[in-house]
Amino acid sequence: MLRRVVSVLPIALAACASPVQPVPAAPATPLVIAQENTNQVRLDAEGRKVPRGGYAGHGLESVTSDILGRFPVKPLDAKVSRQLSLLQDVRSPGGARMSPDGTSLSFSWAVTGSPQAWRLDKAGAQPTQLTGGEDRTSIVTQTRDGAMLIVTRDRRGEENPGLYTQPKQGGALAPIFHEAGVQARFEGFTPDGKSLYYSANDRKKDSYAVYRFDLTTRARELVFDEDGIWSFGDVRDDGMALLVKSTGSLSREIYLFDPKTKAKTPLLGVGETEEYDAEFAPTTGTLVVRTNAKSDKRRVYFWKDGVYTAVTPEAMGDVDGFVLDHAKKRLLVVENALGASRVHAFDAATGKSVVLPKLPAGDNYSWGAPSLDGRFAPLTVDDGQHPLRFFVVDFKDAKVTEWMTPSMPELDPAGFVRATLESYPAADGTAIPAFVRVPPACANLACPVVVQFHGGPEGQTRPGFNPGAQAFMDAGFVLVEPNVRGSDGYGKTWLSADDGPKRLQVIGDIRDAGVWAKKRFTQGGTAPMVGVYGGSYGGYSVLMAMTMFAGTYDCGVDVVGISNLVTFLENTAPYRRALRISEYGDPVKDRDALVELSPTTHIAKATAPLLVLQGATDPRVPVGEAIQIHEAFSSRGIPSDLMIFPDEGHGAQKKENRVKMIGHALAFFEKHLKSAK
Repeated sequence: MLRRVVSVLPIALAACASPVQPVPAAPATPLVIAQENTNQVRLDAEGRKVPRGGYAGHGLESVTSDILGRFPVKPLDAKVSRQLSLLQDVRSPGGARMSPDGTSLSFSWAVTGSPQAWRLDKAGAQPTQLTGGEDRTSIVTQTRDGAMLIVTRDRRGEENPGLYTQPKQGGALAPIFHEAGVQARFEGFTPDGKSLYYSANDRKKDSYAVYRFDLTTRARELVFDEDGIWSFGDVRDDGMALLVKSTGSLSREIYLFDPKTKAKTPLLGVGETEEYDAEFAPTTGTLVVRTNAKSDKRRVYFWKDGVYTAVTPEAMGDVDGFVLDHAKKRLLVVENALGASRVHAFDAATGKSVVLPKLPAGDNYSWGAPSLDGRFAPLTVDDGQHPLRFFVVDFKDAKVTEWMTPSMPELDPAGFVRATLESYPAADGTAIPAFVRVPPACANLACPVVVQFHGGPEGQTRPGFNPGAQAFMDAGFVLVEPNVRGSDGYGKTWLSADDGPKRLQVIGDIRDAGVWAKKRFTQGGTAPMVGVYGGSYGGYSVLMAMTMFAGTYDCGVDVVGISNLVTFLENTAPYRRALRISEYGDPVKDRDALVELSPTTHIAKATAPLLVLQGATDPRVPVGEAIQIHEAFSSRGIPSDLMIFPDEGHGAQKKENRVKMIGHALAFFEKHLKSAK
C-alpha cells in the first residue's frame, strides 16, 4: 500500500453493521446549546479560561430531531441543481490496485452517486461494479491467491469502518468485523495468506487492539492489546511484524513485534515527536523508512542497526509516500514538487534509481498497489483538464498502457480552467504559495474573489482537475487557494509552524490572503468583493477570517469547521482527541492559546454574513460546533444561515448532497459578493 503519513487514521472510509442494520432515529438526548456567546471568557471550576457557551457530544446521537428540523437543508433552484449535477457526474476513480497476478485492476468510483468498488479485467474493458447501495465502499486489498476481496464500508459518514470479504467476481459481502461505533482497519496478511490482521477500537474508544482473523474458519484471536493507537506497518515472511503506535497527528513509534511471543522491541521514534513510516526491506535486518527526522524534508532511507542510508536525494521535494511490492523488488516513490506530484522508482535492495518508461503528461501522479511480483504497477495521472486516467506500468517490458479513460458527459474539457502558482506576502514578509484560477471572462474585469482554505491543517491544495473549482469558474468567481504555514509538502519547518500555541504567530496568513486578493484582482481602479470558503480546518479558517480578522472578507461559507478549539477537543471522537492535541495544543497547559485562537472568542468583531454547512453524524468536528457559531452570529443580528445534513458526516459523500453543498455555497456568494455591490 502507499505509505503516506498525512493523516494517521483513514479518512471516512467505512462503517456498516454486520449484518447491516437500519440506522436508528435520533435519540432524545438533546444537544446543549448555549444561549449566550460573546467574546468574553469565563472561568471553570478549576479556574481555567473557557469561552462562554458550549455543548456536549458528537454524532447523530448528540442532536434531537427538533434541532435537525430547525436547520434543514433547503432545496436548490432547479436550474442550478442541473448545472452542478453535470459537474458532479464527472467523478474520478481512485485507489487503484493490481490483482495479485497482475491481470485485473480494482478501484473506487462514485459513478453511481456514492463511492463503490469496481473491477477492470483488461485495458479498455467495461468496468464491473462489485458493490452497491448508498454507503461508501472500497476495496482494501485482495487475498494472496486472488480469490477474495477485502472490502471496507462506511455508513452515513460516521467513520466507523466495517471490514468484509467478497468473492473476486462479486457477490454478497461477508463480515469480518463490525460493531456500531467502532472502527476496524485492515493491517496485513499472515505469511501463509490464510489469515489477516486487523485493528479495532472495540475494547477502548481511544485505543486500538490488533486481531488475527482466519479466512477459512472466520474465527478471530486477540494478538495485541495495550493502551494506545496501534497498527501493523508490515508483516515479514517469518511472521515478525512492525508494530506502530501513533503518538500524535503525524508522529509514530515503531517496534519489531513477534505475534507468537508478544515481545516487542523498540526500533524507531520511541520517545520522539518525529514522523516515521517503515516497511521491511528485502535485506535481512534492514527497513525502508520514510522520515523527516534527518532532514527538513521527508526522505526515504535504508535503516539498519540505527544507521540511515539515503535512497531519495536531498534535491528531491518532500516525499509524499512510497510503495513496496510483496516481492520487495521495487520501491515506488511519490514526490511532492511545490504542490504537484512526481513519481520515481528505485531498486528495493540497492536503492539505485530505476528508469521509468515515458509517462503521459500530467500535473499529478500517484502509484497504486502493484502485483505481488512487482512487475505491474497502476499509475494514476491527473493532467489538469480531464478526470483521473488509469495506466499500468509494465516494468519487465518497459511500457505504459492506458487501462481506463473516464468520460465527461456534456462537458468540454477545454473549458476547464487550470490552476497557476502565485504567492502573497504575509505580514512578516514570508511568501505564502497559492494556486489561482481565473475565469476567462474575468481577465480584464474586477470579478469577485473567493479565497478557499484547505483542511488538515496538514493538508495541501494542489493543482489539477477539479470539478468543484470549475463550478466557481462557471459562476464567474476568481478562486484563490493558499497553502498557509502548517500545510503539508513544503518541509518540516513549514508543516510544524502552526503546532499548538505557535499558531498564534502564523494565524495572520488567513487575513493576509484576503488583503492580497483584494489588491491583486483590482481592475481599472475597482477592487473586488472577497469571500472566504473552506471545510474542516478550512472551515475553522473561515470562522477566524470572519471573527478575529473581521472586515477582511465580505462574507464566508464554513463547511464542518471548528468554532471553538476547547469544545472541539472536548467533544471530538476519543480516538482523534489524543492525536489532534499535538496539532492544536493541550487543553490544559495551552488553554489560554486555545481560547485566543477560538472564533467564538472574537465574535464581537464579526459583522459580515455567514453560511454554515454541517453533517449531523460528523465524529471529527461535532455538529455542536456549527450550531454554537450560528447562534453566536444570530444573537448579534448578523445574517447567518445553518443547514445540517442528517445523513452526512465530515463533508458530503452522496451526489445529491454534494450538489446541495456547493450549490448553496455558490448561491450565498452570488448574493453577497455580486448582488451586494
